[in-house]
Amino acid sequence: MRDRFPLLMLGALLLCLVLGGFLLRGASRGGFADTLSTYRAAEGGARALYLLAEESGLPVARRSADLQVLDEASSSTVILLAVEVKGSHEENLDETLLATERDAGLADEDVPHEGLNALHAAELNDDEQEELLEHVKAGHSLVYVPWGSRENPLLEALGVKLQKVDTSLPMRTLVPPQPTPYALGVERVEAKVQAFLTLPSDAVQVLEDVQLERPVAAVVPYGLGRVLVVGAPELAMNQALARADNAQFWLSALRALGPGPHEFSEFHHGFTNERSVVDFARRYGLHFAVAQLLLGVALWSVSLKRFGRPHPPPEAVRVGATDALFAMSRLYREGRHHAFAAGLIARGLTQELALYAGLPAHASASIVSEGLMGRNREDLSQGLRAIVRRAEETQTDKDLQQLAARAAELRNRIHPTGPLHAPAASSEEP
Repeated sequence: MRDRFPLLMLGALLLCLVLGGFLLRGASRGGFADTLSTYRAAEGGARALYLLAEESGLPVARRSADLQVLDEASSSTVILLAVEVKGSHEENLDETLLATERDAGLADEDVPHEGLNALHAAELNDDEQEELLEHVKAGHSLVYVPWGSRENPLLEALGVKLQKVDTSLPMRTLVPPQPTPYALGVERVEAKVQAFLTLPSDAVQVLEDVQLERPVAAVVPYGLGRVLVVGAPELAMNQALARADNAQFWLSALRALGPGPHEFSEFHHGFTNERSVVDFARRYGLHFAVAQLLLGVALWSVSLKRFGRPHPPPEAVRVGATDALFAMSRLYREGRHHAFAAGLIARGLTQELALYAGLPAHASASIVSEGLMGRNREDLSQGLRAIVRRAEETQTDKDLQQLAARAAELRNRIHPTGPLHAPAASSEEP
């Protein structure tokens, strides 16, 4: 044990370091959530936008279900922030040259994910796209903030195309090109732009680059509804709301889109209604999930433990008892202990009849016989005397078997329940 003590201490120290690292990582507020998730409080999250709308009196909610079923009776506005759409593609190969390596932040064409969020963040599939477009066509509103500049079926249905902005350009200043309710009270907006918009003729421009005069945000009518498309996802991040009139832009745009409620889709950022250890770890930190798992293992171990001496399995008991019985019978036969075995049978019967007669278990056969006579059980008294007398004369296996059979028959008469247990004349004399 002394030789293993240093290894034990080293393992305990390593475990403390690992758990401490997970604890510090989980303690970072909202760092576990995905980019532009309203649960994420880090720079790349949208928690500030959610809280801003909530504190300003706008009805907001987080949607943890997919978009395959939408309530047509509700006037809710669905908000998709950096949600990947199935079928995204790049049409202009020249814009591909502007793309940088992966994990380049805002310059990356793929949405940056935190850890395992890349495995849980779901794309907007074909069924959801169809249902969402029907929802907008029925007169509802949608806010769509795409990431990067790739084309996708949702934008194609709206007639909007994206043109990638040079990644070397600094932060842009955006202004409303014309007075609209969507930019009420907004003079200028500052944000890093990922893509300029190519819009259909009936679209309403909301924000454009003050120098390049290219649209960055616009409202596109679709059926009876409308869609706000923003080509600057950084505008919705926590780090950008304190600049210029960025916060006022979102408040004015959401108010102009409808009374709400405004539902931020968290399902496509990996937050669902399902409860599991993986979801628990992803949301609250791995150290809590490990503690929960260890607690479950400990409870399972305690449930398997029993108190007292361990019991052998029933099969082992049955086989062991059978083997012991055969071994004892062989010993008695080989040693010719028929008289001794007969005496054991007579003694056991005497003890059982003594309890029935109200006598001590160690009472002799003669006393027990008299006690049975006092209880008006002459049949049992005579049978016991016959068994004791016959036990003294037992010499062979056949005699022993007959004695055991008569003892069992007499024992069954202790509590007669029917005609089969009535006193038999044969029990009076062996």
